[in-house]
Amino acid sequence: MRLLIVGSLDGPIATAGKIALSRGAKVAQVGEIDGAMEALRAGQGADLLLCDVRLDIARLIGQLKTERISLPVVACGIGTETDVAVRAIKAGAKDYLPLPPDAELIAAILAAVAEESSAFIYRDPVMREVLRLADQIAPSDASVLITGESGTGKEVMARYLHSRSKRAARPFISVNCAAIPEHLLESELFGHERGAFTGAIARRVGKFEEANGGTLLLDEISEMHPRLQAKLLRAIQEREIDRVGGTQPIKVDIRLIATSNRDLEIETRNGNFREDLYFRLNVVTLELPALRNRPADIAVLAEHFVKKYAAANAVQPPKISAAAEAMLLAHSWRGNVRELENTMHRAVLLCKGEELGPEAIMLTGQRGGASTPEARAVAAIETAKAQVTDTAGLVGRTVADVERDLILETLNHCLGNRTHAANILGISIRTLRNKLKQYSEEGILLPGARGAEGERQAV
Repeated sequence: MRLLIVGSLDGPIATAGKIALSRGAKVAQVGEIDGAMEALRAGQGADLLLCDVRLDIARLIGQLKTERISLPVVACGIGTETDVAVRAIKAGAKDYLPLPPDAELIAAILAAVAEESSAFIYRDPVMREVLRLADQIAPSDASVLITGESGTGKEVMARYLHSRSKRAARPFISVNCAAIPEHLLESELFGHERGAFTGAIARRVGKFEEANGGTLLLDEISEMHPRLQAKLLRAIQEREIDRVGGTQPIKVDIRLIATSNRDLEIETRNGNFREDLYFRLNVVTLELPALRNRPADIAVLAEHFVKKYAAANAVQPPKISAAAEAMLLAHSWRGNVRELENTMHRAVLLCKGEELGPEAIMLTGQRGGASTPEARAVAAIETAKAQVTDTAGLVGRTVADVERDLILETLNHCLGNRTHAANILGISIRTLRNKLKQYSEEGILLPGARGAEGERQAV
């Protein structure tokens, strides 16, 4: 665990740093927000930022989002500053640590960050077999390709492998290839020199250098442009990279893990993914099963999420009723574990007593709460009838119009999440981005304003 303290090292904050150090964290400190950003740009890296609440936390979190640096921020301050703490949480801080610090509370925060990133909760034999293979290959330096549907926990598996590798004490760096536009991804991976392109106001170390000695995760690598695939292949083969605008190659020592929710063999045959890169990545493949194919995990995961979000909302965790559990087991879970987590978070907020019943569970496709099985069956029949009837309304419309409506309706269904929408539509995120850019230029208002990682999307 790498902790970066942002603020003056005096009094209670210094004590907090010493406690974190005694609990096994690697602690660094900078005095101001600008210093923190410079350290992160230079590749110092951190797993958690502990920021003095007297600093402009909103600006810090805004800069992190702008520069696509994904890190949890915990605010800290004198315990009586309640209004300041509330403002920090509203600004985006993950938690608030009252000072003077409590050793057990600091330990709990560090443990929560570590557990959230690498804990695997399972009971199903199918998942047990996947974890057995993961434990077997984790100590090696072999490249690993993790496949599976969106929401199955591919990034969690990558962190699990890192935490059990000989590089566990070194950085784990993740890059979402689908969420970063092509013209920025090269700089994100390999870094850039000052003046290399418009907006390059300072040298920035890329993710390859930041992950040096540790593990680099390339999430949704199938969305990477073929031109970048060639540069990535050279970096893997030669173990060296070139910064954008740089003149000297830089040696790197990393373990590479890649994820994809697409079949890369098919993508290779279709010419969308380089075959030589595929074989470089595919030393070992771990395929994560969909949640519907590991039913024994649904109840245990639901209970875990209830406890997690009950604690987050400062309420007693309700007990999941038998009827509610049966309802969860009967659902198809298109969004897998991510959909289950969102469902249980919502259920905790809607639950009114000590028992969480069906009335608190709003499954995907339902409105206004849970319904009876009979009502759901009738709704399914009516939907099917409507789909058959609606095809008559397509006559006289162009294919482009129908395609546009389908894309926008799917994006609206996914609350603006482009990665999820692309998966449902069966197209690449690149194709979806180009279509949306076209619609925007035509003056069409696009549904949603946030992308795969909750960041505001530029069309």
